[in-house]
Amino acid sequence: MSAKILVIDDDRDHAESIVDILSMRGYDVEAAFSGEAGVEIFKEQDFDLVFMDVKLPGMNGVETFFEFKKIRPDARVMMMTGYSLEQLIAQAIENGALGVLRKPFAIQDLFHILNEVKPRGMIVVADDDPDFAASLEPMLVSQGYRVVTAATGSEALEKASADGVNCLVLDVSMPILTGIDVYLRLKERGKSVPTIFVTGAGDKTSALAQLNPDNGVLLKPFNPSDLLKAIAVATSGGSKPTAHG
Repeated sequence: MSAKILVIDDDRDHAESIVDILSMRGYDVEAAFSGEAGVEIFKEQDFDLVFMDVKLPGMNGVETFFEFKKIRPDARVMMMTGYSLEQLIAQAIENGALGVLRKPFAIQDLFHILNEVKPRGMIVVADDDPDFAASLEPMLVSQGYRVVTAATGSEALEKASADGVNCLVLDVSMPILTGIDVYLRLKERGKSVPTIFVTGAGDKTSALAQLNPDNGVLLKPFNPSDLLKAIAVATSGGSKPTAHG
């Protein structure tokens, strides 16, 4: 699935040239020519990355960026400018903008940024403890993942059945449908998604590892870095991570 990009620049020629170049490389790209128009598009669609001119008529690029963060706190925005607007740029970067591209910039610089920040895929985190899922979401988002949470096994099964899911993090002990039930039902449907089981029961890790030999098992409580390693291994097809507690 190609990354979805939004380009916001009141210089139509510049914006459209970026759209053309990225479209030819297979990216899904849209353009807006004002901050206000960009906000309206951003409300309706989810973008992996936004290239935003700082100096826009009406609402400037930094003000637009702040609106994006209200709509989606994990918005990923790269500022662009041909002017010396250090104070505005500093405001944006202090509040989470990825950086700044100085116009005119080389096409290679554009592709370098895209390669650095390309999305790592979608993860479904399923656990009947809402605090556990909530604690994992910001950490995974900060690493470039899109995160969908589920509080029950049936909800997890529904969300895991959708297209575009790259990895499942399944609590074993959910009511009605357990994490194991979700995993097995997906297999019955012929849908193979890399899966990491999490459990608070140490005596279950060996059986879970046998059930899910190609992926992994983590014993609660675990270090968040262990989850990131497990996801990286599971989605790359490497050898399974060992259980940690």
